Parts: sequence; C-alpha cells; structure tokens
Amino acid sequence: MKESDKKGISWLLNIAGSYRPLIAVACILSAISAILSLAPFVCIWFVIRDVFQAWPDLSAAAGVTWYGWLAVGFAVLGVGLYFVALICSHLAAFRVEKNMRKVAMHTIVTLPLGFFDQNTSGRMRKIIDDNAGTTHTFLAHLLPDLAGAVVMPVAVLALLFVFDWRLGLVCLIPLVLSVYYLNQMMGGDRGSIRKYMDALEEMNTGAVEYVRGIPVVKVFQQTVYSFKNLHQSIQNYKKWVLDYAIRCRSPMTKYTIALNGTFVVLVPAGLLLIAHAPDYQNFLLNFIFYILFTPVCALMMNRVMSLAEGYMVAMEAVNRIGGLLDHEPLPEPTHPERPKDHSIAFRDVSFTYPGSEKKAVGNVSFAIPEGKTYALVGPSGGGKTTIASLIPRFWDVLEGSVEVGGVDVRRMASKDLMDQIAFVFQNTRLFKTSILENIRFGRPDADCKEVLRAAEMAQCIDILEKFPGGLDTVIGTDGVYLSGGEQQRIALARTILKDAPIIVLDEATAFADPENEYQIQRAFEKLTANKTVLMIAHRLSSVRNADRILVVQSGEVKEQGTHDDLLAQNGLYAQMWREYQRSVEWRV
Repeated sequence: MKESDKKGISWLLNIAGSYRPLIAVACILSAISAILSLAPFVCIWFVIRDVFQAWPDLSAAAGVTWYGWLAVGFAVLGVGLYFVALICSHLAAFRVEKNMRKVAMHTIVTLPLGFFDQNTSGRMRKIIDDNAGTTHTFLAHLLPDLAGAVVMPVAVLALLFVFDWRLGLVCLIPLVLSVYYLNQMMGGDRGSIRKYMDALEEMNTGAVEYVRGIPVVKVFQQTVYSFKNLHQSIQNYKKWVLDYAIRCRSPMTKYTIALNGTFVVLVPAGLLLIAHAPDYQNFLLNFIFYILFTPVCALMMNRVMSLAEGYMVAMEAVNRIGGLLDHEPLPEPTHPERPKDHSIAFRDVSFTYPGSEKKAVGNVSFAIPEGKTYALVGPSGGGKTTIASLIPRFWDVLEGSVEVGGVDVRRMASKDLMDQIAFVFQNTRLFKTSILENIRFGRPDADCKEVLRAAEMAQCIDILEKFPGGLDTVIGTDGVYLSGGEQQRIALARTILKDAPIIVLDEATAFADPENEYQIQRAFEKLTANKTVLMIAHRLSSVRNADRILVVQSGEVKEQGTHDDLLAQNGLYAQMWREYQRSVEWRV
C-alpha cells in the first residue's frame, strides 16, 4: 500500500471542514491563557517587593492591593479564555469525530466483500470507534493544551532571565536534564505507540470473538483459556506493558529526580551569589521570585510529558483510521457493459489472497449455461467458496477472467452485477428488526403482499404462525429467537424476493436439522426454477441431480460431469460418494 496522505494534524484540519477556524481560535486562546497563567506569579513577586521596601511601615506599600487585584484579574481572564478555547475545540472535535466516522463508514461500504473476510469486526470497531474517540479527546483537550505547552516554555525562559540571568541559568540546568531524560523515555522507541495500539486491537478482537462464543463455552463447561486467541492477546499485552514499564523505569526515575531537584542547585547557588551581591536586598527579592517560580517549571514539564504521550497516541489513532481509508474499492469501469444473458464462465482463472503466496484458485475454467445448475464439491479448504466469491467480485482475479452474460465482471457496473446475483450463505445474517424488514432487504420497494408471497415460497408460514405479530415480529426481542434452519428460511425468502437470475448457494443447509432441511429443499425448488445456479455442498445427495458437478481440490477443478459420469470415472468424486454412503448408514 502506498504511503498514506491521511495522517497527522493537517488531515484532521482538513476533515474538520468549516469548523477548522475554531481549532485555530482554540489554540490561540489557549496559548494566551498559558501566558496569562504566569502573570499572577509576577504580581505576587511585586507584592513581596513592595512589602520589603516598605517594611516595617506596611501602610507605605500602596501597590500591594493593586498587584493583588491584578493577579486575580489575570487568573480570571486566563481561566475565561481557556474556557472559551475549550468550547471552540469541543465544537470542532465533535464535528471531526462525526466526519471521521462518517467517512470511515462510507469507505467501508464501498470496499469489496472479501475485505471483511480478512478484517474482524472487533478490529474494525477498534479502528473506527475507539480511534475516533481518541481523536476527539485530542482535539477537544490535548491540542489546545499543546498550543499552551508550546508557548509556555518560551515565556518561562524569558522570565527566568529577566530578573537574574545567573539564577535563571541555574534553574535551567535541571530543566535541560529533565528534557534529555524525557526524550530517552519517550523517544527511544518510536514504534512503541504502534505496538501498543496493535496489542489493543488484538485484545479487542479476541474479546469480541470470546463474547460471541460464550454459549459454546457454557455448553462445554470450558473456561476463557479455551479461547487461545483472547488469552494469548492478553498475555501479549501484558508482556508489552511490563517490558515498556521496565524500559522506562530508569529514565523516568532520572527525569523525576532532575525535575524536582532544582532546589538542590538553586539554594547553594543563591547562597554563593548573595555573598558577593552588591545589593543583597535586591538579590534576595530576585531569589524569592525563583523560589516561587521553580514549581511552575516542574508543572510545565509534567504537562509537556503528558501531552507528548497523548499526542503520539492520537497521531497513531489518526494514522490507523487514515490507513483504513486508504483501502480502495474495486475499480469501476468507465464505460460499463451489460450482460447479454445469465450465463457464467470462468476462463483460466487464478487468484491468490492478499498476503499469501499460495494460489487459492489456479487455472480454473468452466462455463454454466443460462438456466442450468452446477455444483461445486470437494474437500474442505479446496477453494469452492473462493471460486463462488469471484463471481460477485468479492475479490478481483489475478489471472484470467470471470464472465457473466459474456461480459467480464470487471467491465460491469457494481450495481448491475449485484442485481444479477443473489446469495444464500451458510452463515445467515438477520437484523434485529421485524421479519418483514429482514425479508424486505432483498428488495426494499416490495410491498407486504410480495414479502408474504416470498415467505410462503420459502416455507416460512409455520414460523410466522408461531408468533402473534406474524411478519411484524421483531427478531431478538421479547424472547423471539429463531433456530439456524428457521433463520436460513428467512434468508431464503429474502433471496426469493430479490428474484435475481443467478443464484449462488454456499452450504445453505449446513446448520439445518432434518425437518428444516426438508423445508429448505422445497424452498430451493421455488428459488432456483429457471435460474442459473452455482451451489456448494458437502451433502452429496443434494447435488446428485445437478446438471453438472465440478470436483474442486487444491484450488483446481479435478473432475467434472454428471453424477453418473463421475461415478463411472471412479476418481475423487466416486471415493467421496462411497464415504458419504457409509456415513448415511452409521448408527449410534
């Protein structure tokens, strides 16, 4: 993948759109507030100076009240400006977070379906949701504070050298040492934040997988350790955190000692210098100022450290969202072509999954005439599902071509291609909404009568009769749950309603009990009538009547023909058939 241009603060400002000026205003106001926060210390020093000069007649210290109120005024003004800065930054942060999630979701829905086979839902949630939230925190709080943290050291350095450059230089020594150790701690390993985010994503993915598998854990009375991915991700995170803490132990200790050890050098230096000062009273006043001001320097450095860490985490979060947005949808043809009929053809097709060196499909060629039913059978992991997924462009082939109606699918508009094909997967996806809306996903403009007719054709009437609400029954609420076979029939109704001319069936009866399988097979008869069908099945009895059977092994078509032809060849299919027949005769 090319280097992403969707990274850093510049991209955040770009995605903020019309709210970009608010970010600039927030930073400017926060910087001014940071400078004003130093003013009360100067005012307090002026109060002390007037008291010293008027002692013992304190009534002569006329400026004490003025400087006191001035200190309060600077403090209130600084707080007020910071409050306004936060209002501006929060408004911009909410807009950026919204735009970021919006752009991310818009990108995701345009990506090929194969992308989701390689990216778990836990990882996607972490990238989009958590990272967008991290970005919001950065813009709302850290960025204004960062602006103040950049300006404040300049003001601090100026004040250190205004009153007595020698004492200022002494105070600067611990600050320089603390910066050195801080860089050792936070800049020694530039990839630490990336590893941290990787560990969190891995742990988040494992947690989502574990939660989804809790019913299996309970049924088989297993523990969390039965889910090796989650346990291993937790251990990896633990190892990373411990290693990082140990690496930071020494520089963090040195940083803390240097930062809080200012008085160790300031007090002896002050005693040496006051002995040779021509005006010891004026020197003592300056010395008191540095004693008052030194804690501000320590507070400033701790703030810089915290903001630096937050900045690195936020930038890594931004870069990860940008990396997601860099995934591009499959290219659309400039001049799309429309299929001439509903046939399917594979011509010397080869395909390798991203990140893999082994071909998943190699030199596959076959043609399905319009209205015919072809079946893919073979050992698990042989490439059957991969072959079927190349028809709707879950992935684009690397070599050869996949054609629908005589047109390469890469030269068809995505909408036209998807209108031609309907799918029934072994893992059904029903939404937490009414049965009516679940079926209507097949064709959103369908009316209730058409939906009911599709439900009847999919043998779903007994499902509707179980619930008083019928089609309006909401799945997943008030104890409304469907079995695997019932869910499959609802999904079939959705496919029937779509009424596409090409049907792809991928192990559609895999999780059905015998009764549901019978109902599903009856629904198949309605679904596949006069359609071009490519079906994948392990139960060979369901494909023996197919017009042609393709035996797939190791990504290649090893045999093809009718059921009787393949039995006569006495090859891989015949062996599979004999094993299937023996399994049918098993008795417990």
